[in-house]
Amino acid sequence: MKQDWPAAARTLSEALPYLQRYSGAVVVVKFGGNAMGDDDAMAQFARDIVLMRQVGVNPVVVHGGGPMINEMLDKLGIKSDWLRGKRVTDKATVEVVEMVLTGLVNKRIVQAIMDEGGRAVGISGKDDDLMVCEADDPELGFVGRPVEMNVQVIRDLYNAGIIPVIAPVATGMKDNETFNVNGDTAAGAIAGALKADRLLLLTDVKGVKNKAGEVVTQMTPEEVRAMIADGTIAGGMIPKTETALAAVEAGVRAVVILDGRVDNACLLELFTEGGAGSMIRSSTPRVKPQTA
Repeated sequence: MKQDWPAAARTLSEALPYLQRYSGAVVVVKFGGNAMGDDDAMAQFARDIVLMRQVGVNPVVVHGGGPMINEMLDKLGIKSDWLRGKRVTDKATVEVVEMVLTGLVNKRIVQAIMDEGGRAVGISGKDDDLMVCEADDPELGFVGRPVEMNVQVIRDLYNAGIIPVIAPVATGMKDNETFNVNGDTAAGAIAGALKADRLLLLTDVKGVKNKAGEVVTQMTPEEVRAMIADGTIAGGMIPKTETALAAVEAGVRAVVILDGRVDNACLLELFTEGGAGSMIRSSTPRVKPQTA
C-alpha cells in the first residue's frame, strides 16, 4: 500500500499545538484489559507510550493483570473465590498475585517499551513504600486500599527520562503485609498523589454512556454522581467513575475513560481535537489547544 506522505506531514503539523500543550505534562495511564494478552496491541501501546515520552510528556504506566492471575491460579490448583464482584485474596492467592503482577506482567510491559526504543523501569507499590495500604474489607483478605502515598521515586524516574511501569501490589500498614490493589484504584491514587495533568483509564468499553446509549464525552463530578444515583452508570463502570471522582478531588486536572480497543487511543485523546473517551473534570469543558 502506497504511503500518503503529504497526509502524514499534515497530521504532524496539525498536532503541534497539542504537543506544545502537553509538553512537560504528567500523564498516568492505566493499562489493562484484552490488550495485555495480545502481542500486537501490546506493541502498539508501548509505541504510543514511547512517542508520548519522545515529545515531552511524562507518562506513568500502571497496569493490571487479572486474566494472567486467573491462569496462574488455575495452573497451581488454587481456588479463587469472589465476594461482591471482588476476588477474595488469602495468603496463598496474594503470593501468586505478587509473582504474576511484579514478575510476568510488569516485565513484559517494560520489555515492550524498551523494544520500541524507550527507557522503562518496572516497580511495584512496595518499592520505596510507594503505596501503603490497609485492608479494604476484612472479608476480602489481602485486598488493599491506599492510605499513604510516597511518589518521589516516580518523579525521580521520569525526571531522568525513564518511564515508570508500576504493578498494583502494596505494603501493609502493619507487619509488612502484601496487599493486592485494584489497578484502577492504584492508578487513581498515584495520579492524585502526583497531581497529574491527566489520568487515562483504558477499558474494553467505549466510555460512559447516557440513558440513550450514547457516549458522554464531557462530565462534571456532579453529573457523574447524578448518573450513578439514577442508575445510568451501573455495574463495572461505577468503580471506574468513582476512581475518577477521587482522582479529580485529589487534584488531577482531568480523568478520561478510554476505549483501549481503539488504535492509538492515548494519542487520539491527547493530541487531537476529538479525543477518544469520556472526560471527567471539575466544571469546565475539555481542555484542548485553540486551533486557527
